[in-house]
Amino acid sequence: MNIAVILPLFAFLIIFFMIGMWANRYVKSSNSFLQEYFLGGRELGGFVLAMTMIATYGSASSFIGGPGVAYKTGLGWVLLSMAQLPAGYFVLMVLGKKFAIIARKNNYITVIDFLKDRYQSQVIVFIAAISIIIFLFSSMIAQWVGGGRLIESLTGLPYQTSLIIFAVSVSIYVIIGGFRAVVLTDTFQGIIMLIGTIILLTATIVAGGGLQAIMTELVVENPNLVSPFGADQELTPLYISTFWILVGVGVVGLPQVSVRAMSYKNSRSMHRAIVIGTFVIGSIMFGMHFIGVLAHTIIPGVEIGDKVMPTLTLEVLPSILAGFVLSAPMAAIMSTVSSLLILVSSSVVKDIYLNFIRPHAVENQIKKMSLWVTTIIGVAVFLLALNPPDLLVWLNLFSFGGLESVFIWPIILGLYWSKGNKYGAISSMIVGMSSYILFDRFAPNVLGMHTVVLPISLSLITFVVGSLTVSGTIHGQN
Repeated sequence: MNIAVILPLFAFLIIFFMIGMWANRYVKSSNSFLQEYFLGGRELGGFVLAMTMIATYGSASSFIGGPGVAYKTGLGWVLLSMAQLPAGYFVLMVLGKKFAIIARKNNYITVIDFLKDRYQSQVIVFIAAISIIIFLFSSMIAQWVGGGRLIESLTGLPYQTSLIIFAVSVSIYVIIGGFRAVVLTDTFQGIIMLIGTIILLTATIVAGGGLQAIMTELVVENPNLVSPFGADQELTPLYISTFWILVGVGVVGLPQVSVRAMSYKNSRSMHRAIVIGTFVIGSIMFGMHFIGVLAHTIIPGVEIGDKVMPTLTLEVLPSILAGFVLSAPMAAIMSTVSSLLILVSSSVVKDIYLNFIRPHAVENQIKKMSLWVTTIIGVAVFLLALNPPDLLVWLNLFSFGGLESVFIWPIILGLYWSKGNKYGAISSMIVGMSSYILFDRFAPNVLGMHTVVLPISLSLITFVVGSLTVSGTIHGQN
């Protein structure tokens, strides 16, 4: 064990716990447990909103898995990663004011609250809740694995022991502090991510003898490492352009991100978050993935991509500084886990328990159920993370694609198309979910496009046809 590396991480875990304890005062004193525990009282300012969106969107995939792929693929994956640059812009500009105004007016707590009210259908509530639980479980597993592997790399402890440390640390501050604890730690973690990225990028360039020397060595090893199409020329222009749908435009359909669009304080906060968020997420995504490529010459021969970033950091930085920098991916992982955990918990409690099991539950019952559900979900994800995949970036991207295929059109067209109805929404969600799973399993990247493109296209067609056909039939009968 390298104590100098571990101490900064341990200090951050204590800070997160203290934030959770502080936020718990609001949970206890709030007049509405649901509003406070799942939305933080809708009081997010611009800087906090930007940072919580970045911290939620940036994850183990961005700091561990993505750079691991860039290590093997080359600069083409850096280009691909920059498709994430406008993610926050799209979410806040497309949903933005309209979503927030409707949410405040009707007291929505979750995205599913909006879908239920807009389409007047319990079937949609059930499909949406099940989709969130299924796909976010896979995403949470990826984050749990990333946290476990990071602690394993730093401490030398067995993976299972490292996973327990990570799971307990995250679960405590989420369970006791709710959404307010999540966004406050997100803000702190977002700052750490940005600073850590800058430090590690600088140290990596210095350790490699400068950018020119590193690039020359990459070209000597394999000229395709500096090509936009990847080391094996697998990144075609069509795939790169369609990947933009998954991690750029399609982010509007991610419930864990879109819920932020109903939790900010005012319009000024939203506009400020767009500017700050776009700058910070661009800096982090470019920096971390570019570092992954540069690492190829400094630590050659790393077999498991997810170990590239921890190994590189310990190689190029002094121990105490390495501990600080490695708190950046830890921060990203913890913030994403906490956001997903609170979202899945809200789906189970607010959208299933209160809709189908106990509609008239009193405040104390809801509170106890929320705490128990959050705990049980955390334990379940921990058990599923005990046998991790080699590259968790793919697990995370699978979750992204599934959620976008289900939610993007019911959310967007529900806001902006008055003719959209429950028949179109239900059929769109079913077709989106089923087609994405089938394409992902049996025919990924059809015609060279990213897998998500066809399911999103099919769900759009289904939504429009279903809404127009059924509404036209009902109108004709009248």
